[in-house]
Amino acid sequence: MMSAMSDWNFLTVLLVLALFALWNLEFAATLLNLKAFPETVPEELCDVMDAPKLDQARAYLRINSRFDVLQASCSLSVLLIFWSVGGFGWLDVCARTVSTANVTAGLVFLSAMFLAQSLLTLPFSIYDTFVIEKRFGFNRATPATFIMDRVKGLLLAAGIGLPVVAAVLWIFGNVDHAWLWAWIVVTAFQLLLTWLAPALIMPLFNKFTPMPEGELKQAIEALALRCEFPLSGVFVMDGSKRSTKANAFFTGFGKQKKIALFDTLIDKSTIAELLGVLAHEIGHFRRSHIKQRLAAGVFQSAVIFFLLGLATDPHGSFARLLFDAFGVSQISPHVGLVLFSILLEPVSKAIGVLLNAWSRRHEFEADAYAADATDDATPLASALKKMTSDHLAHPMPAALRVWLDYSHPPLLERLRALVSCGPSRNG
Repeated sequence: MMSAMSDWNFLTVLLVLALFALWNLEFAATLLNLKAFPETVPEELCDVMDAPKLDQARAYLRINSRFDVLQASCSLSVLLIFWSVGGFGWLDVCARTVSTANVTAGLVFLSAMFLAQSLLTLPFSIYDTFVIEKRFGFNRATPATFIMDRVKGLLLAAGIGLPVVAAVLWIFGNVDHAWLWAWIVVTAFQLLLTWLAPALIMPLFNKFTPMPEGELKQAIEALALRCEFPLSGVFVMDGSKRSTKANAFFTGFGKQKKIALFDTLIDKSTIAELLGVLAHEIGHFRRSHIKQRLAAGVFQSAVIFFLLGLATDPHGSFARLLFDAFGVSQISPHVGLVLFSILLEPVSKAIGVLLNAWSRRHEFEADAYAADATDDATPLASALKKMTSDHLAHPMPAALRVWLDYSHPPLLERLRALVSCGPSRNG
């Protein structure tokens, strides 16, 4: 088993340098983001935020920034240590001693990696939930809820994830043009899961109650009718079970669209503000953003599976180079999945920058649609300001942080764009 650093090849050096470069880029973005936090309340937020609230948001940003740097540093350190001592090759050998069947050995290897990752992130998750979020008044999850969420997540990963992974491993080990067939199987499964999740999976974690008849439900149904949105149900989700933070979302395909409103959002918003938020989400549907993102995701998945095929080809020079870089002697699909995911991390970050820029453009378009559909940009703007204040979000994030991670435009940019929309009658 290869383990010494002297056995590493040039790809090892490139990957290590790339991972360190990513860490430094994130660290720089964090520092710039802290520096960009305003000293006084921005004029646009004076109606929802005062100086003590701004100080609280600054403190929330600081503690989360330190926490994120610590977590990223620990994650990178563990990866490099495990890598440098030949951990990937050692674990592969251990998995093969459990079973000589390639698929079974692969499931053992991947399950061990998944469980190890879960255990490593568990302390950070506990601290984030019960220390940071509790300190700032967000957390409402009890230890029992927290534990049950993790148990349910593991059971779902075993019951749903293992069969799909087993199918992918079998395909890569037995079928010609394996990347194509694996991509088809995984894509079909993802679409099926997206369709089934609202009815089968999400209710395992939250309670969805049909919204009672009343002014709000009537207003939502009227908005959906006016916007030609195929609404099949309106539900209230018990988001307050875990957090005071508020949100809303749509689920379903085709003519089976359902709206789910967090109970916390309903409690904190006027009817006009709720309609503004929902009109924004309808805007994504009406402007075909959902279809565009789905098509982009399917295409991206195809490219990834094609490259994965190269990275796991036992007769390919690239696969040999990759496995040598990580000190693994035997080329296999299950190890290749893990190694390729590490190799892909810098590339994924670059792709993510482009996708986030595209997403931010979609958000502006959805905002404009909401202003048009409700004949007034003010309610949506008010809702966005309330959520920013209530969530203690950064009102003026640094450009580098936005460029790297923000799928939504910064609040002040959205507010200024909404002002330019003005009322309209073309909804």
